[in-house]
Amino acid sequence: MIARILALAAPSAAVSAAQVLTQFAETLVAARLGTDALAAWSIALPFVLLLQQTSAGAMGGGVSSAIARALGANDHDQACALVKHALWIAFIAGLLFAIPLSFLLPWLFSRLAGDEIAHTHRFYPLAAFGLAAVPAWLVNTLSAVLRGGGQHRIVGRLMVIAWLVLCLLMPLCALVLELGLAGIGLAQALVFSVAAWLMWQKVRSGQAGFLPDLSIATQTALFKKILSVGLMACALALIANLTTFLVNARLAAYGTAHVAAYGIAARVEFLMVPVSFGVGAALTALVGHAVGAGQWPEARRIAWTGAGMAFLVTLPFGLWVALAPELLASFFTKDPEVREQAAHALSYLGWALPAFALGMTLYFASQGAGRMHGPMLAGFFRIAIAVGLGAFLAVQSELAASAYYVSVACAITVYGLIVALSVRPGVWSQANALGSLTNSSGRR
Repeated sequence: MIARILALAAPSAAVSAAQVLTQFAETLVAARLGTDALAAWSIALPFVLLLQQTSAGAMGGGVSSAIARALGANDHDQACALVKHALWIAFIAGLLFAIPLSFLLPWLFSRLAGDEIAHTHRFYPLAAFGLAAVPAWLVNTLSAVLRGGGQHRIVGRLMVIAWLVLCLLMPLCALVLELGLAGIGLAQALVFSVAAWLMWQKVRSGQAGFLPDLSIATQTALFKKILSVGLMACALALIANLTTFLVNARLAAYGTAHVAAYGIAARVEFLMVPVSFGVGAALTALVGHAVGAGQWPEARRIAWTGAGMAFLVTLPFGLWVALAPELLASFFTKDPEVREQAAHALSYLGWALPAFALGMTLYFASQGAGRMHGPMLAGFFRIAIAVGLGAFLAVQSELAASAYYVSVACAITVYGLIVALSVRPGVWSQANALGSLTNSSGRR
């Protein structure tokens, strides 16, 4: 079983490693632009993460699991038809990000960081969302189509190259060409557009294991097969990033340095998502195939094996972050106040990262199984603890900003535990009727 997971996880893990490297580079570039730029970038960060998470791990998981279940049930016609429906969802969702956020974020910059910062970085939202949102959705959706067909290697090769090119292009545009934060957004728009076109060439040529059928009329039932998982996963991504935004809003009362510092800590926290996705993407496909064939005990074994692998991989990193936070903080910023606060936040956060990675990996497995109530419950506890407990501790004690660092660490730990408790026979079974996973012929 471990060999099966590793065979599919290795390409996704390579993509995750390249993505983590790129996200570190993005944080470093934003920090090199100055504390004001880092503050604006930190305010936009939850929305940037929401875009990536909803398009790749959330709705992408819905697409991948729907195709995997169809193929597991030997319904190739349904798999062919699902591609068109997935592309429609991607295009509409991309526009829902591109249009509102191009105009909303400058206003948020002004409210949370001041008019001067908002004016200086007004073009960043237009580039990062107005130009990049639709291409990002398309490339991640097409990647999910290929993963649903078990073609993780194809996705791995293309996306590793894309992330590494982006890693080089962002500092070139932002620092060398002196485009500032807007340069980061422009680099993302360019790379995602090219990657989406290349990914489409792979899908249309049948390299997912089937030829997409774009001539078929759209069907509500096929949209539901994707959205039944994808919408719940998107809601979870929204909750996660709303949590980060609300904590940022609370920290704004303590000054710009605290907002900038939490941006660094939040980026490290969310690095667990691509790391977990490295194994989780394989679990979505493998669990989906097992569930499509009605093999629920096998699906649970696959999920827990992959989750254990993710926990063991992230445990050393979490301990390093917790025990040497100053080293990581100093890598991102030279501002002494920002560095001090970032190290303080990371010293709490590091202990929670392995449990969070375990929960995130099981969340991706839950997509394949179509069992999303456990992760949804965990998401609500996450936001309640991070924001509610933080506010309580800040008022009832002298922890001040530290109260929110503690509460975020507690929140993601509880998230991991709740998701883990949901992956059990009473929930993951044929008898549990959560979400009808029937195919077009009525078979499970």
